[in-house]
Amino acid sequence: MKYLIVGAGGTGGVVGYYMTKAGKNVTLIARGAHLKQMQTKGLTLEKMWDQSTETIPVKASDMEHYTEQPDVILVCVKGYSLEDTIPFIQKVAKKDTVVIPILNIYGTGAKMQKKLPELLVTDGCIYVSANIKEPGVLLQHGKILKVVFGVREKEEYRPVLKEIEKDLCDSSIYGILSENIRRDALEKFSYVSPIGAAGLYYHATAGDFQKEGEQRETFKAMIREIATLADAMGVPFEKDMVDVNLRILANLAPEATTSMQRDVYAEKDSEIDGLVYEVVRMGQEYGVPVPVYQKVAEKLGGTK
Repeated sequence: MKYLIVGAGGTGGVVGYYMTKAGKNVTLIARGAHLKQMQTKGLTLEKMWDQSTETIPVKASDMEHYTEQPDVILVCVKGYSLEDTIPFIQKVAKKDTVVIPILNIYGTGAKMQKKLPELLVTDGCIYVSANIKEPGVLLQHGKILKVVFGVREKEEYRPVLKEIEKDLCDSSIYGILSENIRRDALEKFSYVSPIGAAGLYYHATAGDFQKEGEQRETFKAMIREIATLADAMGVPFEKDMVDVNLRILANLAPEATTSMQRDVYAEKDSEIDGLVYEVVRMGQEYGVPVPVYQKVAEKLGGTK
């Protein structure tokens, strides 16, 4: 199948790297110096845990020059750039193209589906910690690499989704076709939101949360608040997400930070609204107290 990955940063770039290395037909959409470097020199992946580096040739384009019709579109941009992808997807998709957003923001697939009613838009999420180190070079902070995706309603299921799952697994990516993507996406959110929010609040790295102390306790408290929200939303977690998320955290390099932290520190657009303030709004919507999130949101600028 023909894959198009929109966004070639720490999420899309890493997925594109592994899928290309496995021989899948993948094109990465990027721009600027990062695109030029990939087109001329290839894409380099550095692994923080063993300092290994490998460069492979990849197919890369910008939105203006991409002319193919993909079977699968993986949307891997930041939440604030999502709107910009809609006209491009409408232009290149065929009627049976499957769109899989794997963003950090909860509920992205349903929002995209309203803008793309003629296509199947699933929900999805990814477990990975990586960033663009420099143009054409990605730095992967930990070994975890898992993509979870699925349809919100059973009648939307198509056999092609099993093929996508297999292609991911063939590419050394732990691909999971979920039977309850609302719960699974909220489980992912229960990690990425607390670690980003607490990381910003304390100006902390993974190492600060890997040891006992106030930072770790705040991280755990925020996970519990999202678990309470999940109960109120009718998608209760079936496992102890504090334990699950601490295991994820333990596998990161101590110096690792989140993409939201890096964006805020660089004074760029960030996902702070969808990852922090949105939880306070969800608490209000479902009548669930989220005092730790409220405290963090107030320090970071309020509930915009």
